[in-house]
Amino acid sequence: MSAPSTEADLPDGPGGPGGPAGPGTPVETVQIALTKAGRLKIRYPATLLSDDGTHLTVRADWARETVKDFGFVQFAPGDVFVEHYWRDRWYAVKEVRSGDGTLKGWYCDVARPAVVHTDGGETTVEVEDLDLDLWRSADGSSVLRLDEDEFAESGLADRDPRAAAEAVRTLDALELAARTGEFTDLLVSR
Repeated sequence: MSAPSTEADLPDGPGGPGGPAGPGTPVETVQIALTKAGRLKIRYPATLLSDDGTHLTVRADWARETVKDFGFVQFAPGDVFVEHYWRDRWYAVKEVRSGDGTLKGWYCDVARPAVVHTDGGETTVEVEDLDLDLWRSADGSSVLRLDEDEFAESGLADRDPRAAAEAVRTLDALELAARTGEFTDLLVSR
């Protein structure tokens, strides 16, 4: 699925008709590159919604043509992700909505801070996944810590003890925020 060509092609957003920039504003497409243990996991296009120099927000459609069933949620063709990345935080938060706009919840990746670079006119947001994840359902009734076994097996604690400690601390903080109602405060730039 290709990205819209102007903000007017996007649903109305917080900035008014067409999204944050308004109708007719050219849309910048960026590439999201998620890596794990130094290898590219997935790369996909996204529409840049905002970038204040620290916090970037993008919109992307579900990148696969098939349904991914996690048991607690399904990601399916037509789903829309509003993804938040920070250059100074050890996580990314992805708001997940069905094609009809119904909020499914938030998927949080514990990751090194995002690195953004432009090469040949193409902007790429690179994020290194550190294996730990958190899911928070739309109503907050389900908060799940995910992939702790993968994290333990990754060897990160031996290769980079500081990063491993930060990853665990970050997952604990995300879980606390998700359980105490302060979760959406995470999406605000400081």
